[in-house]
Amino acid sequence: MDLNYKQAKENFLALNLNECKMFFADNGYLLELAYCELIQDNLQHAKELFEKIKYQDIRAHWGLFLVSMIERCAKTYPTYFELRNFLEIDMNILIKYGKGQYVQNILVYMDFMNKINPEVYKFLGRVLYNNGLKKEGTYLFSLAKDSFYQDPELHYLIACSYLENGDKQMALHYAKTCQEVLPDYCPAVNLEKMLQSVA
Repeated sequence: MDLNYKQAKENFLALNLNECKMFFADNGYLLELAYCELIQDNLQHAKELFEKIKYQDIRAHWGLFLVSMIERCAKTYPTYFELRNFLEIDMNILIKYGKGQYVQNILVYMDFMNKINPEVYKFLGRVLYNNGLKKEGTYLFSLAKDSFYQDPELHYLIACSYLENGDKQMALHYAKTCQEVLPDYCPAVNLEKMLQSVA
């Protein structure tokens, strides 16, 4: 089957690694190939590929930091925007591919990363929660609330987690708290209306 880039990327995200890896290798997509190597535990080769393009591609610079966290030897700093743009996406990929040890190794650095970008606990909480790790995700939401209370989306996420657990009273509380932080935050307004209509 002949692939194009879009199909190869979709295959990667759909956990179909073999065909897309060959496509990336044959067509010189070094960044994507590095991610394939990372998923297949070829961390040294992944680092070599990221290193080749780290000055041309910010994602490769991030990739080097990602591997260093996985290897538990991070010595450099990610940027605020790297954390905002790539952390949650890559954690989701690692979870989908069953890389639990990689995920645990990255979580060791969450306090460090949160000092660079105060949304990190929220990003990590959201990706864990959405992948069925509800208890861990909820715990990270509580850390996020303590470190970056003024984030309206965070309060909305907490409200949704309470609602999912059947606690409508706390869900309503956090929907209102969200609107105290940012009045007329549409998802929270709609959630409050829905909760009050079934009260």
